[in-house]
Amino acid sequence: MSANRPISVFDVIGPVMVGPSSSHTAGAVRLGLIARAALGEPPVQAQLSLHGSFARTGRGHGTHLALVAGLLGLSPSDERIRHSLHLAEEAGLQVTFDTIDLGEEAHPNSVLIHVQGPTQSLSLGGASIGGGLVEVTQLQGYRVHFSGELDTLILIADDQPGTVNTISGWLAGHQINIATLRVKRNERGGQAIMILETDQPLPIPLTQGLESLPWVHWARTIPRIKE
Repeated sequence: MSANRPISVFDVIGPVMVGPSSSHTAGAVRLGLIARAALGEPPVQAQLSLHGSFARTGRGHGTHLALVAGLLGLSPSDERIRHSLHLAEEAGLQVTFDTIDLGEEAHPNSVLIHVQGPTQSLSLGGASIGGGLVEVTQLQGYRVHFSGELDTLILIADDQPGTVNTISGWLAGHQINIATLRVKRNERGGQAIMILETDQPLPIPLTQGLESLPWVHWARTIPRIKE
């Protein structure tokens, strides 16, 4: 936990959830919810690769059910989590599971999610770090860091001068305050990923407007997870 992050009641008593473990259940649902939002459309195929404790004890804790529940848009407190595989079948979502070794540096409750929608695909890696809290560590091939605790705007755009100023000005014009901003690029002059956590919700039309900019290749809003 960050030293700068205030302690909430959820850190003390845990989140409202269904399941025996906040790390294996509530956190796993949140990772699924973030992947669904980042995909931008309901998934039709998902491959879930479990690492560490998720791989060894996940089925006993319902981790596989929780991840699928999140991909379906269910909340951590939804009683239907235990039926998520059946619900996925009804929704036309095909799910496969396997195990993966992400190395000693990866958190033991980690998962690599590959999802496909009717028109989009997504790769996301993340971990459930305790108390229902999560950390997203990989997105579309970029190393990232965000939690889903705040409304989040994610852009993949050309790495060119003025990008940060343009986006921050766009948000200011919509009365949206930036809480944190991170930029990561794989190479100079290529493309970069920008992650902005905000104090206000991000309306979907705002994302659609940003995607109309010629130098923006991908834009998503991740709503704050409230439970």
